[in-house]
Amino acid sequence: MGYILAIDQGTTSSRAILFDKDLKIAAIAQEEFAQHYPHSGWVEHDCSDLWTTTAATCRGVMEKAGLGAADIAGIGITNQRETTLVWDRNTGQPVYNAIVWQDRRTSEFCKALKAEGHEETVTRKTGLLLDPYFSGTKVAWILDNVEGARARAEAGELVFGTVDTWLIWKMTGGREHVTDATNAARTMLYDIRHGRWSSTMCELLGIPMSMLPEVRDCAADFGMARADLFGTEIPILGVAGDQQAATIGQACFRPGMLKSTYGTGCFALLNTGEELVTSQNRLLSTIAYQLDGKRTYALEGSIFIAGAVIQWLRDGLKVIREARESQPLAEAADAAQGIVLVPAFTGLGAPYWNAECRGAVFGLTRNSGPAELARAALESVGYQTRDLLEAMHADWTGADDTALRVDGGMSASDWAMQFLADITGASVDRPQVLETTAMGAAWLAGQRAGIYPDMEGFAATWALERKFEAAMDADLREEKYAAWKRAVAAAQAF
Repeated sequence: MGYILAIDQGTTSSRAILFDKDLKIAAIAQEEFAQHYPHSGWVEHDCSDLWTTTAATCRGVMEKAGLGAADIAGIGITNQRETTLVWDRNTGQPVYNAIVWQDRRTSEFCKALKAEGHEETVTRKTGLLLDPYFSGTKVAWILDNVEGARARAEAGELVFGTVDTWLIWKMTGGREHVTDATNAARTMLYDIRHGRWSSTMCELLGIPMSMLPEVRDCAADFGMARADLFGTEIPILGVAGDQQAATIGQACFRPGMLKSTYGTGCFALLNTGEELVTSQNRLLSTIAYQLDGKRTYALEGSIFIAGAVIQWLRDGLKVIREARESQPLAEAADAAQGIVLVPAFTGLGAPYWNAECRGAVFGLTRNSGPAELARAALESVGYQTRDLLEAMHADWTGADDTALRVDGGMSASDWAMQFLADITGASVDRPQVLETTAMGAAWLAGQRAGIYPDMEGFAATWALERKFEAAMDADLREEKYAAWKRAVAAAQAF
C-alpha cells in the first residue's frame, strides 16, 4: 500500500495521478469533457460528466500503472472551486447542471445586494466580495429558477456541494455529504473567522442550512470509496480546493510565501499564517489550509483568464493548432507594435472585480497578425499577475521581497515566465515538479495515511528547476505596465 491516488478534477478535464511512496509520479490519466454555454456569460457542466470522467481516469491510471486497489493507501481530491451542484438527498439526481465558477448569471443579484449595503457583511464573515464567482448566489439561482427546487430544499430533500462534495458523495454511494475548510471558504456561506457555516449569510441568500455539507480538515477521514468502483474499498483521506492544494504542493507553509498557478485562470495565494488580513485592495481573504483543527489564512488574487486566453487563440481565432505554438509565435512578434490584450472574456477578477467588463485589444496596426496577438496574450497574464502582487504588497508588509513560486500548464513556457519576472521585477521560481496541485492533494492523503513525511519533511523535498530573474529595463517595465493600466481603464469604460 505504498501509493496514493490523487484526483485533480478541473474546469476542462478530469485527471488521476498515482504517486509512489517517495512522492514520485507513477502514472497519469486524463479525460476532457464538454463545456456548455447556454447564454452569454453562462458556463455549465453536465454533473454526470464530472463523475464519469473522474471514475474513468481513476480506473485508467490504475490499469496503466498495473496496480490494484490493495496497492493504494488513500485517495486525495483537489477540484475546481466555486462550481456549484444541487442534487436530491435520496436519489442523488442533480436538479440542474453544475454552474461553473466562471459563470456570471448572478451579476444583477450581486449588484442588488451591494446596493443594499451587504458587501461589508459578506467580507467580514467570509473574506470574499459580492461577485457571481462564488457558490452562494449560484445556489440561490438554482433554488429560484428550477421548478419546485426551493420547496424541496426547504423540506430537506436537496443538498448542495462543490465538486469535491459531489465526487465524495458518488464515491461513497451517498454515505458522506462532506467538504473541507478550503472549499467551504469559497462558497460565500462560511464564516472563516469562526470556522462554521454562517446563518447570517444563508439567511441573506435564502439558502436552507440543511443543504450544507459537514466541514472537515484538509487531511481527515472523508469516507470509503465503494468496493464496486475499484475492487475493494479505499479511504478518502485528503481534500483541498485546487489553489489551496497547489499552495500545499508548493510547500508555501511559512507566512510570506507566495505561489501563483497558471491554469484556465491564474490564482496567486500569499500565506499570512494565523493572521486573517482584510484587504484594502479588493483581494480575497481565505483559508490556505486547515490541519489538526488549526486554520492558516491567505490573501488571494483571482484572475479569470490565463491559460484560457491561449485556448481562445486556438479554438476561437484558430491562429494556432496547439497551445505550445504560442511561445514561438510570441518570440517572432514585432515587439515595437506594443499591442495590449485585456482578456476580460468573463469579466475582470482581482483587483477590479468588474463582472460586466469584456475583452479588448489595443494598438492594432495593419501589420498586426497571429504572432503579435500571441505575444499580447502571453503578456496579459504577466500584467494581471503584477496587478495582484501590487495589491498584496499594499495590503500586507509580509509580502515584500517575496519570490513567486509558479506552477500550472503555462508555467512550462520559458518566454511567459521570463516576461512575468520582467514585468513584476520579482524572482520567479519554477519547481522540478509542476503537478503541484495534485501533489498537494496526494501529500494530504499520504500524510494522513502515514506514508508521507510531516510538513517540515515535505517542504524539504521541494526542488527548484529554474529561477527567472528580471532582465527588462526598469523604465521600459513601467512604460509597458502603464500602457496595460490605460487599456484596462478603457476596457472598463466601454
